[in-house]
Amino acid sequence: MGFKRLLASMGAGGASVETELTEVNVVPGGVVQGEVRIQGGSVAQQIEGLSVGLQARVEVEGNDQEMKQDIEFAKLRLGGAFEVQAGAVHVVPFGLEIPWETPITMFAGRHLHGMNIGVTTELEIARALDSGDLDPINVHPLPAQQAILDAFGRLGFGFRSADMERGHIRGTRQRLPFYQEIEFFPPQQYRGLNQVELSFVADDREMDVVLEMDKKPGLFSEGSDSYRSFKVDLHDFQGTDWAAYLNQWLAQVGGQRNWL
Repeated sequence: MGFKRLLASMGAGGASVETELTEVNVVPGGVVQGEVRIQGGSVAQQIEGLSVGLQARVEVEGNDQEMKQDIEFAKLRLGGAFEVQAGAVHVVPFGLEIPWETPITMFAGRHLHGMNIGVTTELEIARALDSGDLDPINVHPLPAQQAILDAFGRLGFGFRSADMERGHIRGTRQRLPFYQEIEFFPPQQYRGLNQVELSFVADDREMDVVLEMDKKPGLFSEGSDSYRSFKVDLHDFQGTDWAAYLNQWLAQVGGQRNWL
């Protein structure tokens, strides 16, 4: 279900707007379908503009503290100006594309805590802008992303947490102003490792997979061998044993640092 509210800018007797999503389950690169229903009030009103967009709540660091910020990262304008007659219903269907970089919000059949992504609706009327509530969507992994996630599971890693952070990952194809980090805690055999952080940065052909080790204090020093970035073809990934690939990297670093 979507939101329904009287437009604050119109006061009593004004139009109301409701957004309904046809399907809330999507994948990066897909499309979320829905419709915006504008219910006319007691008088005819001129609508100057209508748009829908995607919004994420991300972490922003500054002044030695963290805060949350809502960032709109996709927007679609739904036609031009039109008039809604008193008591009439105006229905506007839409198909909003999901950027390939959109963070996943679903993992292992459940919603990732703290991942807030959804569709927003904005109605411009009488030189005022009315923003509606957030209609959440469930962003599931692409098959190639699922293969990497499954590899961590096969190695015995467990999901710890996920967040979205404002900023850019250097050396990737990132275009959005934020990125996602998925954190895993290691099994016993990786005893010198505290956690591994995973980020996906995709486009319509391939994705950058970024891995970073978080080491336990005193076991080994900072170095480039604790960070790895590699490309995965979204349509040609099945031929690689990703669990073996990840284990080889972990074993190589662990052997060099003498913690395996």
